[in-house]
Amino acid sequence: MRYDTRIMSTSRTSAPGAGQGQQTHFGFETVQESEKARRVAEVFHSVASRYDLMNDLMSAGLHRIWKAFTIGRAQVRPGMRVLDIAGGTGDLARAFARRAGPEGEVWLTDINDSMLRVGRDRLLDRGVVVPVSVCDAECLPFPDRYFDRVSVAFGLRNMTHKDRALAEMRRVLKPGGKLLVLEFSRVAPALAPAYDWYSFNVLPKMGQLVAGDEASYRYLAESIRMHPDQETLAGMMREAGLDRVQFFNMTAGVVALHEGVRLG
Repeated sequence: MRYDTRIMSTSRTSAPGAGQGQQTHFGFETVQESEKARRVAEVFHSVASRYDLMNDLMSAGLHRIWKAFTIGRAQVRPGMRVLDIAGGTGDLARAFARRAGPEGEVWLTDINDSMLRVGRDRLLDRGVVVPVSVCDAECLPFPDRYFDRVSVAFGLRNMTHKDRALAEMRRVLKPGGKLLVLEFSRVAPALAPAYDWYSFNVLPKMGQLVAGDEASYRYLAESIRMHPDQETLAGMMREAGLDRVQFFNMTAGVVALHEGVRLG
């Protein structure tokens, strides 16, 4: 199956009143919702070109193992339809496309066009052609019950209304379809002091040296601390209407993979 490699901008109407005078978190700051969207966009425009290199450095390459586990749990088979949300530089989409095969349909999407361009170009360099689209996870431009799998890796914590995004992800899943959420989570208490020191002292300096952007990597560390812990996120997925919700801690809870299935 061949696709147009141009980046499409697709959207649905956002929820009434969204972002109008309401406040939310941007890292440790409290900001207007509209300001958060702009500032998150600035972060990822800034880091897009060095995103993969920084991931390797920050995690000592462990992000590849975390993603490989997610890909294995997805169990994508030939002919499946898969939506990769906040897909960034395309690691998951590339693996899903190979497993779905020419009869399948794998979408690479992100709200940030800079990240999406990097991802699209990386996939093309590897001979993988998939449809790509700039879209907002809180108002996905896809039909109800369309996808067999939906994934989001290291993107949910940047979304303003996580509950709304999770509900949208369930909406576009077929009955029997699976949502996979890979995200930084709550580390084991014994490791918390060392992890905090690394996050707030080493990561920003590394960001300055490698990507020329200390502030963005300080925000990324803060956004991890503000993200719901494992049990809270599992509860949010159940409230969104997902069943069989479970999670798998990796690297002592530095990250967790949450899964949920749409049954009805």
